[in-house]
Amino acid sequence: MPDDKKVAIVILNWNGEKLFDTFLPSVILNSKSPNIEVYVADNASTDNSVNHLKTNFPSVKIIVLDKNYGFAEGYNQALKQVNADYYILLNSDVEVTPNWLKAGIELFEKDEHTAVVQPKILSYKKPHKFEYAGAAGGFIDIFGYPFCRGRILNRTEPDLGQFNKPAPIFWASGACMFIKSEAFRKAGGFDGEFWAHMEEIDLCWRLKNQGFKILYQPASVVFHLGGGTLSYDSPQKVYLNFRNNLFMLYKNLPPTWFHRILLTRMVLDGVAAVKFIFGFYFQSFWAVVKAHASFYRNLGKLIRKRKKLLQLATVEKHPEIFPKSIMWKFFIQKKRKFSELNFNPEK
Repeated sequence: MPDDKKVAIVILNWNGEKLFDTFLPSVILNSKSPNIEVYVADNASTDNSVNHLKTNFPSVKIIVLDKNYGFAEGYNQALKQVNADYYILLNSDVEVTPNWLKAGIELFEKDEHTAVVQPKILSYKKPHKFEYAGAAGGFIDIFGYPFCRGRILNRTEPDLGQFNKPAPIFWASGACMFIKSEAFRKAGGFDGEFWAHMEEIDLCWRLKNQGFKILYQPASVVFHLGGGTLSYDSPQKVYLNFRNNLFMLYKNLPPTWFHRILLTRMVLDGVAAVKFIFGFYFQSFWAVVKAHASFYRNLGKLIRKRKKLLQLATVEKHPEIFPKSIMWKFFIQKKRKFSELNFNPEK
């Protein structure tokens, strides 16, 4: 890792005091260098997080935010106060390993067009398996549904070395994201309107549209606990995922696909809502309805954002977008592994 580059590991925290003693020691131990600093940005926690950090982790720099800004805007506010060449955005429930930083940053040094790098993300509870939030790098299908190498929808694969080569991906997980500070600033950071969920996919899509590369680095390995803020079946999570996916599509779809994909996605959301009713998941049904209502309320903002982003876009087609429906592959054709998709984004 070059000695002339400053690296800031920034952990956004909200009421995560109970996680510090388990996960922070690995971060501190494996990040020792004069040019590396570890920060915890506290999103107005109501527990004893800040005092616990001051007492037990004096080497960690603390940024205290004045209110809970959510994940997206919380990072935007925190990173304004951090001076570094590379930001490492890290969840508070991640254990890191030796060489995790060096291996990730090496990819930046090899290609100046690389803006984001994601490590291999394995499960903290089941270390032999990939973890839901990121696995071996993220992709989206033609309708905007995200999936990963090593994780198709809710099905994760064991790590058998099948994804042990650096490769281009479409998005990197916010659970552990290496990003050039200059690229983060030029892109305008995360979209604070997202609050949480899919803000990293939106950011990566914007960067991809501007000609930057997003890469996966398997030589950098971390273990993620996951599910620490909202459980995977939470109605609030359903709401944010459906709403933010529409936000993301509206902002970033190229003009040639825009109307067809957006309309199809809305129909598919309607199908999902009906499925929730028949499954007696009434809270999830209303979460989808509320997500679409929020989309229409925010349409004016989205129109303005899309107009600005279209002016910055230099690339329209991305081989990392799966040209078929991942839902069809998963539910109808019963494809459960990435290798079964016959999808090679490197071609």
